[in-house]
Parts: sequence; C-alpha cells; structure tokens
Amino acid sequence: MKIFYKYFLCINCFIFFISCSPAQNSPLSPTMPPNLVINLRDSISVWLTNYNGTTRLQPQTPLYFDTVNKTNLIITVDSSQHYQTMDGFGFTLTGGSATLINQLPASQKAALLNELFGNNGNSMGFNYLRISIGASDLNSSVFSYDDMPTGQLDTSLSKFSLGEDTTDLIPVLKAILQINPSIQILGSPWSAPAWMKDNGGTIGGSLLPAFYTVYAKYLAKYIQAMQQHGITIHAITIQNEPLNPNNNPSMVMQSADQANFIQNALGPVFNNENIDTKIVLYDHNCDRPDYPMNILKNAAAAQYVDGSAFHLYAGSISALSQVHDAFPNKNVYFTEQWVGAPGDFSSNLKWHIENLIIGAPRNWSKTVLEWNLAANAQYEPHTPGGCTQCLGALTIQGNEIIRNVAYYIIAHASKFVPYGSYRIASNMVNGLPNVAFLTPTGKKVLIVLNATATTQAFGIQFKNVFASTALSSGDVATYIW
Repeated sequence: MKIFYKYFLCINCFIFFISCSPAQNSPLSPTMPPNLVINLRDSISVWLTNYNGTTRLQPQTPLYFDTVNKTNLIITVDSSQHYQTMDGFGFTLTGGSATLINQLPASQKAALLNELFGNNGNSMGFNYLRISIGASDLNSSVFSYDDMPTGQLDTSLSKFSLGEDTTDLIPVLKAILQINPSIQILGSPWSAPAWMKDNGGTIGGSLLPAFYTVYAKYLAKYIQAMQQHGITIHAITIQNEPLNPNNNPSMVMQSADQANFIQNALGPVFNNENIDTKIVLYDHNCDRPDYPMNILKNAAAAQYVDGSAFHLYAGSISALSQVHDAFPNKNVYFTEQWVGAPGDFSSNLKWHIENLIIGAPRNWSKTVLEWNLAANAQYEPHTPGGCTQCLGALTIQGNEIIRNVAYYIIAHASKFVPYGSYRIASNMVNGLPNVAFLTPTGKKVLIVLNATATTQAFGIQFKNVFASTALSSGDVATYIW
C-alpha cells in the first residue's frame, strides 16, 4: 500500500491529508466511499451511556484529532480492513409488543414509531425486526395460521389465514415500513400447527415427516400472504429454539431432521414457488455450534441455506466464529437475547454491550437483535406458560412509555450504523472491548466499553492521528467521525 502525506499550514489550523489505496488483502475488499482527507479541525462526536443510567445515550463534548499521541492505551481503527456487512440492529416485534404499541393514541404511536425507526437526528434508527410466524410466547394467546379441531387435518391449507396478525402486528409493520421502507424483517416460527406434530399439541413435540412438504408450503404461503400486505420477509429461521420443548408454543427439531426438512421439502418448495427469502438454520444457543455445522456439512441441504442464527442463553459468543471459520461462505446472525425483569441497568448494560453489540459483530454476525420490543409493567402479554419475566426495551403501561436498558444497548449501534455498513478492524485493548464500523457514507463508528473497575484514559488512532479520551468504569460510548 502506498501512502502519500501532504502537509499544508494555514492560519491557526493544520490540515492533514492522507490518501491510500483500497486494501487488497483484507477479509473483504468492497468498493467503499473514499476517505482521502483528515481535517484536524473536524470533530469526533461522542455519545455516552454511563454505568448507572443517569446519562443515557447523550452527546458529549466533541473530541479532536491531534498528531501527537498522549496516552499509553491506544485503540487503532483501520478502515482499510473490511469484514462482514451489517444487516442491522433491532428487536423482536412480538405480537404483544405490537398490541401495546397499536393501542396508543394515533399521534403518540406515530411519534414513537418515528423515534424507533426513523433516520432523523432524534430517532434511534432500529433497522432490523424479527417477528414470529404464528404466535410466540409473547402473544396473548397461542395460534397458528391453520388451526384445526382435534383429529382434523388441512393438508391442502385451504383454511390458511394470517388471522390474528391482521389486528395489530400487520398494521404496526405497515406503519414502520412507511417510516423505513428498507427495514429488514426476519420471521421465526415457534411451532407448526398442532395437527402436523407427533404430540398434537402446542408445547414440544416434533413435526411429523409426513407433513414436511405441507409445512414447507405453509411457510411459503406465509411469505406470500405477507407480501400481499406489502411486507417483505427477507429471511426466516426454520424453528425458534429447536432444542427447547418447554415453551408455549414450542417444537423440537433435531439437526438431522432440520437437514432433512430443508433438503427434501423447504428448499425445493421455495425454488418451485420462486421465493428468494433466505433460509437460516438453528436459531438457538451458542453452546451447540455442532447443530448448524452438522447441517452445513450436508451439501444437499446446505445449497439452500444462507446461514445460521444464535442466542446466548448458554455457551460463548465465539461459537459464531467457530461456525463462520468452518463455513466462511455462510452468514451468521445473532437473533435473540432477553433482559430478565426487573433488570439491573449497570450489569445488563455491560454484559449486553460486551457480548452482543461488540462480541457478536467481532464474531462475524450480521445482526444484533434483543428480544421483545415492548411489554407492560406486569411483563405481559404472554401465553399460558410463556415468559413471565421478559423486560421489554419499552415498558408501555396505558399511554406511559418507559425506555429500558435494551433500548439504549441497541441504540448505541443502530443510531450510527445503518444497513450496509461494514465492520472494520480495531485492536482489542485489555479492559476496553470495542468494535468499529464504516458506514456507506464513509463515517467511522467506534463503540467502546470500559469493562474495568476504574476510569480508563485511552487514545483513538486513525491513520496517523490521535484523539485522547476517557471512560469511567462501566460506561459505554460511541465515537463517530
């Protein structure tokens, strides 16, 4: 790489120009906006959330680059090394979340949705949503799109209907799409219709092989029905938490069964129906990377698969890299993590920022999604047997809206890292976990957590210039220049 330096002296200013050729040996070398000029008078925006939540995603005094390094701890950002593109940061818009949002007065609902999903200076820019295919456990009741009386079947799917989703979920999604037409949407089923399962119920049980093709057509029909409402489902996971038989609803699907279902039913049905929605594996904890890898080893199934999705209720976030490194042509996604009620702001902030906002992208994830967007003060609605302690990013009680820790966790990234940004290189400094991104417009974004017990002074290096700053214990900041 050739680097040319040109120095120009101006009255009371020093402008430092650097031009460099694109990286040829970085993990990815896409065409990105050129970054040819560093102006020492340009500011670095700083947005801070402190450990106890007395300051929540608030702008701070800007920083400025200098030619002199003034600290021993240096985080070096290298925008010439590009890794995965980011699809987005967001939440699961559960059926219960949609109900709570939809019951707000029209003007308050519109203002809230613009705050959450808009791209103006006052919005959080949430740009990825996961929704349930049928009910999740955070709906007020259990349903599928083709429920039948006990003992009856509907193999032709003639009774298929989006039904209950038309009351709240679909209207809220349509309103969100008016604000951000390009928002990415992932659909995840908690269970197939009970009549397709070996136990005939909504809790646990497995999909009967005799209904593999019928269920594949059910999922295709769902995507097509949503498209008729103007809602594009960009990806689906095949089963939420396929190794969890205890939720309501839930369904068990072992890796061999998921491979069989993809290879012999879902993949061919999507091909025949000309459906280009991405198929994503697994959608469960990081302690079982063998699950998606066993499927990805099966070429007949893997040909239909875009990637694998993970939660972090067990295992290590490094499992995402384990799967990526074994199958680098397949994507990885982080799709769910709850905050347990009543929540502790400081410990939740630290753990989620370090493991999800920083850890997941550094391990190749294209998304970071927290669990439920909204619940009421009693952590409702939920199904009988569903989650009773899931704290929403928002607490909506009547017309009162409280913004909880998950809101700020995701916003520290989503507000500044839009769809199509790249993760770029930054070195890990002991006690200062961090991650960096390059946006489509050429802005650099660095998110840093002080994971130590004391205040840490450190520097940010970009090319040959430096900015000095500090974070108190447990604080997180996003830096943009």
